[in-house]
Amino acid sequence: MSSVRKGYVRPLDLKHGRVDLTHGSGGRAMAQLIEELFARRLGNAYLGQGNDAAVVPIPPGRLVVSTDGHVVAPLFFPGGDIGCLAVHGTINDVAVLGATPLYLAAGFILEEGFPLADLARIVDSMAEAASAAGVPVVTGDTKVVEQGKADGVYITTTGIGVVADGTDYSGDRARVGDRIIVSGTIGEHGMAVLAQRESIGFSAAIRSDTAALHGLIASMRASGAAIRVLRDPTRGGVATTLNEIARQSGVGMMLQESALPILPEVAAACEFLGLDPLYVANEGKILAIVAAEDADGLLATMRAHPLGRRAALIGSVHADAQHFVQMTTTLGGRRIVDWLTGEQLPRIC
Repeated sequence: MSSVRKGYVRPLDLKHGRVDLTHGSGGRAMAQLIEELFARRLGNAYLGQGNDAAVVPIPPGRLVVSTDGHVVAPLFFPGGDIGCLAVHGTINDVAVLGATPLYLAAGFILEEGFPLADLARIVDSMAEAASAAGVPVVTGDTKVVEQGKADGVYITTTGIGVVADGTDYSGDRARVGDRIIVSGTIGEHGMAVLAQRESIGFSAAIRSDTAALHGLIASMRASGAAIRVLRDPTRGGVATTLNEIARQSGVGMMLQESALPILPEVAAACEFLGLDPLYVANEGKILAIVAAEDADGLLATMRAHPLGRRAALIGSVHADAQHFVQMTTTLGGRRIVDWLTGEQLPRIC
């Protein structure tokens, strides 16, 4: 996002104006949009370099890079919006590898006719989320497509972080006997988006849990626990994420239904809609696979952090040649917690 000289006679009308094709043309209108809307909100020393790419310092260690596309609908939902979601989601994907997130890049696909007021609200949300996380947006890009060719705005974010030598959290490291911990209640994000999208009014409002998790993860790393795997259970929820890990590690897993932390309003909404909260997306939760002897200590560490107050031990890893994820139900039976088939809740991130 390069800057442009000041002195425009007519500033952007952020209250009533709309995106038009000239805002993606590469000319003066595009430069003005970048200067007056994006740069003023996301500005920092690296973005202010004004070049087609940012030159940034990198501390010692190995680079971790992740890219996310965000197409959530609706763009605004209880507890968040596409802006903060884009920041949080990419930071978390870097952090679960044990890395310290350092920088973000952002690409915007804007639809002709999109209100500038809504765009400003989204960018304000991104700026607030990035500032709170201490992870700046250092470079970016903006494109505009014709009306009807998009859905308001899509955002792609790329995150860069550094992981220290000797830190290796990977989906293939779960071992028989390990314990499974989730950092808090599950299913809020997917249900908040669905309720807003379908104009469903529940007796208790459900808010997205979207949050940047690198602070919590740093506390977990500092605990000294033998953490094998960290993963954020977004699309496909806890069930799909655990199936991915079980397959990568060549193990089976057993969950305890009575141990799953689920808010009553989320449980009621899922029951009403015929959904299983295990498959509903989260945007502010972590799944941790940890050595059995360190599980209690790690759980205490997580519960001491604001984002881990409701952390719970939900299951264990065992030998299983079929790599099944199973669950002991509250009635004492067992059921397979299989991979998600199809798209339960499309466009939730």
